[in-house]
Amino acid sequence: MVDQIEALKAIGVSEVVLAINYQPEVDEPSKYGVVVMEQSTGKVEKFVEKPKLFFGNKINAGIYLLNLSVLDRIELRPTSIEKEVFPKIAIKNKLYAMVLPGFWMDIGQPRDYITGLRLYLDSLRKNSPSKLANGPHIVGNVIVDETAKIGEGCLIGPDVAIGPGCVTESGVRLSRCTVMRGVCIKKRACISSNIIGWHSTVGQ
Repeated sequence: MVDQIEALKAIGVSEVVLAINYQPEVDEPSKYGVVVMEQSTGKVEKFVEKPKLFFGNKINAGIYLLNLSVLDRIELRPTSIEKEVFPKIAIKNKLYAMVLPGFWMDIGQPRDYITGLRLYLDSLRKNSPSKLANGPHIVGNVIVDETAKIGEGCLIGPDVAIGPGCVTESGVRLSRCTVMRGVCIKKRACISSNIIGWHSTVGQ
């Protein structure tokens, strides 16, 4: 990505660089900002936030490199930079984009986050399996912070992430979930397809 940014600087990009993602099979591009760009230069010809009509599969990944001058374009009121600022910069031919390599997905909704977790853990299994937990109480792909404590008789997985300082008491069953920092899960609790927020307590 650094090389791509330097290449854009070399051709005089002065305003905004968007990081975008190409999703040839994205189901609803209307959920995202859609970009039409020149493939060779990265110059954005058109940027439309959440379009009603389909016109492309290159979608805004939500990562921006902004020149400070862009801040002068934002009025002192609630403003959508995607709806109000980027389209105007695109018209002036000062909006550029680069395509991110690899996989990308939106995890703004809880169910999408759980799906993203599964895909991330699948990636670890293929590329960095040493980062995954193992043992008789682990089923499938699971990642456990080194400061977390797992009680006796637990069954963890598949597709579980356990954060720092968590305590999972004996007999707990976890699957398809994220347990965030400082959570305490009491004895024999069963949790599936959930995101447990920081410092929560589950069970009695």
